[in-house]
Amino acid sequence: MPADTTTFVGRRTDVAEVRRLLSESRLVTLTGVGGVGKTRLALRAAAETNRAFPDGVWFVDLGGVTGPELVVHTVLEQLGVHDDTVRKHRTVLVEHLRDRQTLVVLDNCEHVVQATAELVDVLLRSARGLRVLATSRERLGVAGEHLWQVAPLPLEPALTLFAERAAAVEPGFALGPHNREQVARICALLDGIPLAVELAAVRLRVLTLDHLLSRLDNTFRVLAEGRRGGDPRHQTLQAAVDWSFHLCTRPEQILWTRASVFSGTFDLSAAERVCSGDGVEPEEIMRSLTGLVDKSVVVSRPHPSGTRFRLLEPLRQYGWEKLRAAGRDHVLRQRHRDHFVEWAERCEKQWFGPAQPEIFALTRLEHQNLRAVLDFCLDEAGDHCVHLAGTLWFYWAGCGMLGEGRHWLDRALAGAPPGPARAKALWVNGYVSTLQGDITASRKMLEECRAYAVKAGDGVALAYATHRLACTHLVGDDLVLADALFEEAVARYRRQGLVNSHTLLAGVELAISATFQRDFAAAERLCTEARAVAAEHGEQWVQAYAIYVLALCAWVRGDYERADQLGKECLRIKRTFHDLLGIVLAVEVLAWISASQGNAVRAATLLGATNEIWHTVGYPMFGSRYFGTPHGECESAVIAVLGDQEFRAVFRKGMDLELDDAIAYAIGEEQAERPGPVPDLTPLTRREQQVADLIATGLSNKEIAAKLVIARRTAEGHVERILQKLGFSSRAQIATWVTERRG
Repeated sequence: MPADTTTFVGRRTDVAEVRRLLSESRLVTLTGVGGVGKTRLALRAAAETNRAFPDGVWFVDLGGVTGPELVVHTVLEQLGVHDDTVRKHRTVLVEHLRDRQTLVVLDNCEHVVQATAELVDVLLRSARGLRVLATSRERLGVAGEHLWQVAPLPLEPALTLFAERAAAVEPGFALGPHNREQVARICALLDGIPLAVELAAVRLRVLTLDHLLSRLDNTFRVLAEGRRGGDPRHQTLQAAVDWSFHLCTRPEQILWTRASVFSGTFDLSAAERVCSGDGVEPEEIMRSLTGLVDKSVVVSRPHPSGTRFRLLEPLRQYGWEKLRAAGRDHVLRQRHRDHFVEWAERCEKQWFGPAQPEIFALTRLEHQNLRAVLDFCLDEAGDHCVHLAGTLWFYWAGCGMLGEGRHWLDRALAGAPPGPARAKALWVNGYVSTLQGDITASRKMLEECRAYAVKAGDGVALAYATHRLACTHLVGDDLVLADALFEEAVARYRRQGLVNSHTLLAGVELAISATFQRDFAAAERLCTEARAVAAEHGEQWVQAYAIYVLALCAWVRGDYERADQLGKECLRIKRTFHDLLGIVLAVEVLAWISASQGNAVRAATLLGATNEIWHTVGYPMFGSRYFGTPHGECESAVIAVLGDQEFRAVFRKGMDLELDDAIAYAIGEEQAERPGPVPDLTPLTRREQQVADLIATGLSNKEIAAKLVIARRTAEGHVERILQKLGFSSRAQIATWVTERRG
């Protein structure tokens, strides 16, 4: 859940009602105009109900989703569910949520409402403990949906909001008898829409209150002309944003519209590259960006890599419409594409070096922008899509993104003509498919790549395709053919003068084959060589796989202490990249080591953890006899010590560990105990609690009776019993008690 960066003003009644609806319905949708505060209300209501959901409250922003097919991808990603198998992602999500008590907040659903509705319908039918709180400008239309119309702020909260935001830009500003009437007129002009109020308040940095009111009054009268029909509040927000736009300098207006091409956040260098040109110099961008931040149009957030910027979603949509109306949207999307294609190319080159962890973190930050580029390129002629999908191999295969990588690679290849870009995407997709356990599809793509490479004389593509074909035979237990292909690939890499993560990995994978054939001396020699080259270049990702093989060798030799040390070292590195395959292999070998050391409980716990992780990666142990035999032997040994019943109980505890907790347990890091759900003890009956909640919202006995469809005398009786049970003497004490319990 994202943290609040500004105070939450008003909405106590709304929060109480949304919480009540969530207690009665499994799907609640907050509707209302853009900028009215749907997201803030959803976040606050969700935060105040978190104790009711032992498996967590999760926030999913769908605002940056570029197409309906990416809705489920985004939900999986935000819930921290990783599945790189070829299973349908909707199935994976259902299985993850089936036995959990979880609240999922789906924000900004309106542009993908059909896909969101279909997904929510399936999830609610399949996961009984799931509840969904959605925000959208229109209803989802799913059976059982309860709607809550988010209205603009009443006068008093609107005044408070204006005063707090004004004080942030104009120290010393305070609401009082001398200015209350002016601020009230401003809030009335803005119809109490929070975003509009905030946009106006920040103008006090450069305008007096009198000038602000005068300009608003004049501007709204002009902007309202010619607008007839429709929701007046939509017109109010449009007028407020129009007004804010027209008060920006011309360079700020240009940047506002051009920056709307970004999906999610962006940094200054991206803004300078994409938004300059046509009379706008790159050095002007920072000045304009600072102005938009000052005017609350753009939000800035510090990040270790540098400040990140984001247009507020309603304002991004406004800017995008301006850009489209000017016929400049396609040009900006091309610039956006060119920037991120070049960015991905640089990251690919730098991946083989000490910057790997930073590249992983930055690629995660740019995920939404990369999606937007790939989606745009699919509809364009040329090789941009297939080229970018292939270039991002390090993200798909190295950082736990196999499922989404396969999605984009499959789509890119579907329309890509023969050529170098297609050849690269073929071997990359073959690699990804192998890691997913889809060997048949992998070999088909790799054979196509090899055939093209031979015909075209493309030695680089031939080397990569040969290498990845060797991997399919390694996990398919044909070690003789795998060895021959690995050796051929290594020779081809050398002839091409290539030294990178792939060339090192070929040696490590050949070492794995040597380990299966019990040639431990050869395996250790190959991994030692790979580690030396990796260390020379500052490469960590492949080095961790070499360490994994060395751990295997030490375990087989009976050097359990060194094996355990190496296994944990591998796991620490793989955690840095969220490389699920590397993580599960390391946890596996640590389980085997624990069993050999006589620690059956630890081994059983780790086996349970690997069971869950394997289901997100692909077939357990690739379905390979060589990979799977030590696993089976470990399990049998542990059952022999613990007995079948205790083994199953401990195994289940391992399965229940979240990924981060499983890694911490395997490494031996101390984990703070997670607080369990606090029991919601109350002496009141369910009906009395309803009455108490309504008292807290300020309703009279007569209004409570009407709300609950009961007699007024009955309502009064409930109030008397509540006072008696709680030992109170006034309704105000009841309201305070309810508020404190909410938290």
